[in-house]
Amino acid sequence: MGMNKAARTEWWESLPTGIRDEIDGYILQDSLLGAVRVIVAVGRAPHGIGVGTAQLIAHDRYLHHGDRIAREPESPLDLESLAFRAAGCGGRIMAIEAVWDGDTVHDWFVRLLAVTADPAGEAHMATVYWSTAKRYLGEDAEGGPRHPVAVAAERAGRALAEHLAVAFHFASPDTPDDEAPRRQP
Repeated sequence: MGMNKAARTEWWESLPTGIRDEIDGYILQDSLLGAVRVIVAVGRAPHGIGVGTAQLIAHDRYLHHGDRIAREPESPLDLESLAFRAAGCGGRIMAIEAVWDGDTVHDWFVRLLAVTADPAGEAHMATVYWSTAKRYLGEDAEGGPRHPVAVAAERAGRALAEHLAVAFHFASPDTPDDEAPRRQP
């Protein structure tokens, strides 16, 4: 059974200062898993707090701290930066692929990957979050039927693929789907 906002706030305020500081320390470092782990550890036995409720409590703390959270730097999506990153890949690049992913902090996002041969594998080129897409697309980020994250990932990924003269693959550009079929060699 989940807790409503008032119950979560009451539980939070009942915690000793040291525990609150530890949880907020994880939040301020943008470490959702660290915060959730502590919340579950101190809340499961006496209060029945499981992972779902712990995530809601951590989310409340993310909202509380807002811009004070040290976020990981956003990936560059300009062709020059992506090409520079691709040049450092181990292996011959066969394709650029866009793959949906998601979590409780960023909602849906897209990872741009370089699919390699010799050795076979993949190399991370960029992660496209909502904020990354807004920065990259500017005025084009608002409106349109497609998720701005998908639009930005497709535009940047396709440009890189064309630059490298390789295929571009995005299995589900219109709908977030982290189980969409991956590119087959």
